[in-house]
Amino acid sequence: MMKRMKVYIQSLAYYLPEKILANEDLVKRFPEWSSEKIEKKIGVRSRHIAADGETAADMAVKAAGILFDEYGVSPSDIDFIIFCTQSPDYHLPTSACMIQTRLGIPTSCGAFDCNLGCSGYIYGLAIAKGLVMSGTSRRVLLLTAETYSKYIHADDRGNMSIFGDGASATIVTDSGFAEIGDFVLGTDGTGAGNLIVKTGGARHPEKELLQERDESGALRSADHLYMNGSEIFNFTLDCVPPLVDDVLAKNEIVRDDVDYIVFHQANKFMLDTLRKVCGFERQKFHVSLRDTGNTVSSTVPVALRDALDEGLIKDGMNVLVAGFGVGYSWGGTVLRF
Repeated sequence: MMKRMKVYIQSLAYYLPEKILANEDLVKRFPEWSSEKIEKKIGVRSRHIAADGETAADMAVKAAGILFDEYGVSPSDIDFIIFCTQSPDYHLPTSACMIQTRLGIPTSCGAFDCNLGCSGYIYGLAIAKGLVMSGTSRRVLLLTAETYSKYIHADDRGNMSIFGDGASATIVTDSGFAEIGDFVLGTDGTGAGNLIVKTGGARHPEKELLQERDESGALRSADHLYMNGSEIFNFTLDCVPPLVDDVLAKNEIVRDDVDYIVFHQANKFMLDTLRKVCGFERQKFHVSLRDTGNTVSSTVPVALRDALDEGLIKDGMNVLVAGFGVGYSWGGTVLRF
């Protein structure tokens, strides 16, 4: 029987924009709130916001630059780029093509964008692993970046308090510090309307400019991000526990073999609930969005890097990672450090 090729995360870095939106800034705009209330419920004290002229592609380039400098990687070492974003610079061309030029990566490199949100990093790892295993690529640069802040209505206090902007860069190849396990992926498009920007695409190209109050009293329009929080919460409760079971089975391990868990960092209340429902011990379960907010596709890599830097993840550990949300879309795997 032929020995199966192993694929690894070789390097990991992230970038956060300079501008910071703290809870105190939100309270000035929405005095009926308090900084303590926001942090207690959502788990966020501050979040980074992209500058007016700063795009997701700009942030991805900066994250890649940080990774190249820190790990001594040359752009010539990269032969494929996957850019996961729902905030592309243009409808076309694909942002990954422009990122290739900006980073000075050879033109022999393949490149494409992947339009996924909260599950995006997991999907990106799965695709990158497949490219390496198939021999199509030797070293994949997986980038995630999101600027949801540009989609949020100025009076949408709920989404404004949750989301932050950020980018990550990961190199996937045949050697490294974390072996990438087998994947479980899923999709349920019936939930598409519960997290959506309705206008701007081919289905509804024209701006509607109509505004209405939602159930919380916040002013919103079809031109901005809409999230049905209760439906998203119910979806995660239905989706994540069986996802965990399926990931463990696919990787032929049991719950006691899992040393640490990094889920998509949606918000503190959701994470606390999922931890209890899934039966994980608090000390094994990562919650780290206090100073970043929900950075969508970048939450998992940012959390992984922070956990590594803090010594929470060590050699020999099995780390369960999972992303879930907009789409609906979900995925998970096990990283063996």
